[in-house]
Amino acid sequence: MDAQGRGRAENIDPADQWVLNPNTGEYELRLSPTAPQSAVPGPRRSGSGRGGGAVRGRAAAPDRQSSSPDEAPDAEVPSPRRRRGVPAQEPAANRRGRRPVKKKSKAKKILLWTGGIMAFVLVGTAGAAYLYLEHLNDNITSVSDDGASTGGFSKDKAINLLVIGTDKRTGSGNEGYGDANSVGHADTTILLHVSKDRTNATALSIPRDLIVNIPDCQTEQADGSTKVIKGSDNVRFNTSLGQDERTPSCTVRTVTALTGIQADNFMVADFNAVKTLTTAVGGVEVCLAKDIDDEDSHLKLSKGTHTIEGEQALAFVRTRHSVGFGGDLSRIALQQQFLSALMRKLKSNDTLTSPTKMIKLAEAGTKALTVDSQLDSIDKLKDLGLELGKLNVKNLTFTTVPVVDNPAEKVKATVVVNKSTAPTVFQMIKDDVSFTEVKQQAAASKNAAAAAAAARLKGTQSAASAVRVQVMNGGAPAGSAQETLNWLQNDEGVTKSENAGNAPAVLSRTTLEYAPDQADQARKLAAVMGLPGTALKPGKSVENSQGLPTMTLTLGKDFKGAGVSLTTPTAVPDTVQKSTADKVECAK
Repeated sequence: MDAQGRGRAENIDPADQWVLNPNTGEYELRLSPTAPQSAVPGPRRSGSGRGGGAVRGRAAAPDRQSSSPDEAPDAEVPSPRRRRGVPAQEPAANRRGRRPVKKKSKAKKILLWTGGIMAFVLVGTAGAAYLYLEHLNDNITSVSDDGASTGGFSKDKAINLLVIGTDKRTGSGNEGYGDANSVGHADTTILLHVSKDRTNATALSIPRDLIVNIPDCQTEQADGSTKVIKGSDNVRFNTSLGQDERTPSCTVRTVTALTGIQADNFMVADFNAVKTLTTAVGGVEVCLAKDIDDEDSHLKLSKGTHTIEGEQALAFVRTRHSVGFGGDLSRIALQQQFLSALMRKLKSNDTLTSPTKMIKLAEAGTKALTVDSQLDSIDKLKDLGLELGKLNVKNLTFTTVPVVDNPAEKVKATVVVNKSTAPTVFQMIKDDVSFTEVKQQAAASKNAAAAAAAARLKGTQSAASAVRVQVMNGGAPAGSAQETLNWLQNDEGVTKSENAGNAPAVLSRTTLEYAPDQADQARKLAAVMGLPGTALKPGKSVENSQGLPTMTLTLGKDFKGAGVSLTTPTAVPDTVQKSTADKVECAK
């Protein structure tokens, strides 16, 4: 700046140099006559060079000279530029003169100034942004899902994401943790289910010492060929990865066989992921109910609240001997508390409004995670992140596959599925039922259709011997109608029943159609079979082989077998432990 204009410019708020051009509807940068020209090149101007210029390369009208420095911030909006040779026009009759622009508030000045700076940044770094995204793409490591997943998540459906934490000791500083030569087993596995409407989610932990059957796994080899890795029965779940060269797709197949839920995508994280991700967000706050000094995990923390990252964070999630009963289930509870704290940190303004942290997260996440082939680009990961970002942490429930000690062992080292409660947990996830009460109450109060369906189940029920029904197969496995008929007659006393063969159409869900005077029979059969109110369809009866009015039970694709209830559970069994991510809990 030259000496002539220095004194004047020192008193000008930079935000005051941005004014609204009424002809374009955009804010433009107004500079004083002696100020240097904008560095942003614009179109060649036909007029003589005047001081000042507009952003976007648009030539500004000459500034109106002020009698004092204080007038510059209140400069009027420039009038449209007059082309050379065209005479100036007089104002129209009765038209008011131009009003002086009111001085903007300090907050608005800051906003405009910041907006102007951001405009320059965005234009100036467009090429750099593209290169950076390419750099992030290069960071991503992906492996084939081998056909084990659904083929990728959809924005209009519920999402099932399998997150696999391995005990592989890659990277410097990790050799001292346990088995330094581990091939990378499924040490920490969580099936994250995000509801279709994105209002709630369930994170289901799968114990590494759970006894399961691992199915045969077809895997893609480096040369493009395929290899079938033979499965194993009655083995630890963690051997579904790494053991016998099993890939993450083998873990996906094992989870599907265990829960009946097929993952859309998977992610694999090793020890380094915990360290780098926690460092990227500036640490995660955890709480301890007692002092911990664990020689195996190298965690040494006093009772109370601590912010941990890097090595200390890894030690925290690896600790088990110093918490709970000292086993893997106790460590799972600790990991769930840690992940809840991490979720709260990721959703906090402290992280979301920090460009530095977001860039560090992008770097750490793309380097630390191995993803399936459906998530092999930063755009796909971004889309997944946007869907997960819609979730409120208060409706994110952490729970664990219900288990009991393995009865086949004298020295208890492994666990087996609790057959009385685990099916309910699995079914709730499959049916997209929230584990949080706030969601259930809201749904019950707003869904009039569900209330009407539930009302069909209320009322008197006839005796089983009075129920007349014909059974048809409308999409269930072959032989289901006869299987159901045998079960109704021999086990449930519904003797007035018959097999009517295949239905004229395939149904996705099982239905029971009945006439108004058969409502008590319908309620009885619904109770016997575990049919939900939505399966009951008031309509008309048909004649059975004896010419008597009878109901029609059509087995749909959802039929699971004779005696298996079709009613979706709406509440988690009381014995199943669960917690939500919004609550701070102290490890005991």
